[in-house]
Amino acid sequence: MKLSVKPGSLMLALVAVAGCNGCNRHNPAGALDASGAATNAASAQPSLEAMLPKQPQPKLPTIKVWVGAEELITEMALTGEQQMTGMMWRTNMPENTAMIFAHPTPRQAGYWMKNCYVPLSIAYIDTDGIILEIHDMKPHDTNSVVSASTNVRFALETPQGWFQRHNVNPGAVVRTERGTLRDTFFRQR
Repeated sequence: MKLSVKPGSLMLALVAVAGCNGCNRHNPAGALDASGAATNAASAQPSLEAMLPKQPQPKLPTIKVWVGAEELITEMALTGEQQMTGMMWRTNMPENTAMIFAHPTPRQAGYWMKNCYVPLSIAYIDTDGIILEIHDMKPHDTNSVVSASTNVRFALETPQGWFQRHNVNPGAVVRTERGTLRDTFFRQR
């Protein structure tokens, strides 16, 4: 996700971004120098590297997600910590499984693959559940894969090539066993 991070707000920015997940953690724009060290965090705050997860997270709660007619068993990364960890440190992702990240508001999204061993594909999805873009991501790549769209509300990660193998393209609709993505993740209670 492309973010502007003000001095002293690195931790807040990391918690606030949805999808700041392991394999595809958001890499706040301008937050790292060439060595990977935080450039704008106050000296009393830990560096970004120190805050990154050091081990995989347990399997997260799942939901059935349909991408067009194709079904995926999808882990839901809902908390800041779950989103920051994402697929980091995991060594496999079976076919027809995925991980979904929900952003509180539409935005330009960016994910990276630091400490991620599994090659992934990511779909950037709008509020209505329509896939806007699909990108392949390389293990351990610390360059963010930034969306062209500024209207991304969800990100869906799959094993690399899944969208191509299942003939899923931008324009496909994503929904869950509970209904639309908006109703599933942002229903007013």
